Amino acid sequence: MRAKLEILALVLGAIGLVGTIAVTALPMWKVTAFIGPNLIVMEAQWEGLWMACIRQADIRMQCKVYDSLLILPGDIQAARGLMCVSIVLAVLAVLVSVCGMRGIDCYQDDSRGKNVILLVGGCLFVAAGLATLIPVSWSTHTIIRDFYNPLVLESQKREIGQALYVGFATFLVLLVAGVILLCRYAPRERKDEEDGPYVPVEKDKMSMLERTPSSNSYWKSQYV
Repeated sequence: MRAKLEILALVLGAIGLVGTIAVTALPMWKVTAFIGPNLIVMEAQWEGLWMACIRQADIRMQCKVYDSLLILPGDIQAARGLMCVSIVLAVLAVLVSVCGMRGIDCYQDDSRGKNVILLVGGCLFVAAGLATLIPVSWSTHTIIRDFYNPLVLESQKREIGQALYVGFATFLVLLVAGVILLCRYAPRERKDEEDGPYVPVEKDKMSMLERTPSSNSYWKSQYV
């Protein structure tokens, strides 16, 4: 059962890694808001972390990478760095968790050492999830605030894009993977402490102890 839970956490972590990369690459963070007197819109605008895209009514789409970082709002600038950090943490979490799984001889067959490795992997998964949640929540808050702000022009208002929904789902997947590893660490650590370290005794030493005069005299005195 433990091995199955560890494999489940590893699979969820890999899915979270793919989701983090997808959220970072998708340009659909902010989408054009269809409001105002003109209900028929000939094109839709998408704004992402790295590029902006325009999709026209005939299903043609044109994308352009941002010319300068200074023209981007503060939430997008921060999201770039945090999402890159999230990808790095997710990659490290997957690699560390693989080394701590049962049946993998990456740590000299030491159960306590593998427990610590799994603990580190779980913490990395949780940290990667938080690094994904912060920019996604920040961008969502900015979009909602500007949408209901009467001082913002209708042409500048945006709606929540699909990438942000994927970001929230990715955070949940990474969080579940980290919590599973953290919960598995405590029972395994308690069991190792109850069992205690096993010190093997060589047969030659046992035979030498039996042949010593002190031991023979002790047993003779017991039977006299």
